[in-house]
Amino acid sequence: MEKKDIEELRVRVGCAAVLEHEGFTVDVKESTRRAVKFRRDDNIVIVIHEDKGWFDARSDAKGDVFALVSYLRGVGFSDALAAVGDLVAFHPAAPAWEKPARQAHAVASVVDRWKHRRRPWRTSATGTYLRQSRALSWQVVSAAIEADLLREGPYGSMWAKHVDEAGAVIGWEERGPDWRGFSTGGTKALFRLGSPSARRIYVTEAAIDALSLAAIEGMRTDSLYVSTGGGWSPLTAQALEILASQRETQMVAATDNNVQGEVFADRIRQMADGAGCDFSRLKPCAEDWNEELKRMRERGELPHTRTTHQG
Repeated sequence: MEKKDIEELRVRVGCAAVLEHEGFTVDVKESTRRAVKFRRDDNIVIVIHEDKGWFDARSDAKGDVFALVSYLRGVGFSDALAAVGDLVAFHPAAPAWEKPARQAHAVASVVDRWKHRRRPWRTSATGTYLRQSRALSWQVVSAAIEADLLREGPYGSMWAKHVDEAGAVIGWEERGPDWRGFSTGGTKALFRLGSPSARRIYVTEAAIDALSLAAIEGMRTDSLYVSTGGGWSPLTAQALEILASQRETQMVAATDNNVQGEVFADRIRQMADGAGCDFSRLKPCAEDWNEELKRMRERGELPHTRTTHQG
């Protein structure tokens, strides 16, 4: 594994995820936001440096997330690397602090906040951001707008809708020039662009990538471009399982060209195998589909992709 992939894993997976997965729980009374105490029987580990560092309260052991796995399991670096990779999509529970961070005002419901945001238009701040900064064709952006998938977010950002099986909004991805996140109080499932009856399902990690791949392919009418929003929630897994179970479906893992993308692709492959549907892996030459689209625009030609078909 290349150094950049190892660094990406270190960024993606925190010490709290490892500890919760290993059966530790947070001692809320003895924790602060800067030093979170985890207990498992008589074992105590303190997580520091915003979830990127730790130390054992009863020994000199300390380090990063890889050192933590090695310490807890008694394994070498390569095994620790694999274990951390398996936790990419695992999200630990947030501590229930006795004194929660002060909020300036109550947050309105997801449905209400979505309804009160305008749809983008060609010359709006969001429309300009998508066309210029993200190199998306207006044909694809307008198709997403007509399907009621996009909203104008603050400061020229984009909101990309995630829906449940009934098609109701339950959250949205947020992407902008200086911001990326997910809606406060929202739930991840799938962003879906294309025909609901499509049998070719492209699974990406971000709505921007789903839009970019659609732009690269010219919005294939036989395809559905979906995004997990970078997570793997129970609703996401359920939605993908339903899609995979449809007759004559082909699941295409169009995830990023990096270690996290491979982890997600393997999960999609296992899901496809379980459902008995076709599976293939499609990845960009760049790290993600939006970077690939930008290169295409710069060269004035369609990008090359590497496709691997797996049974």
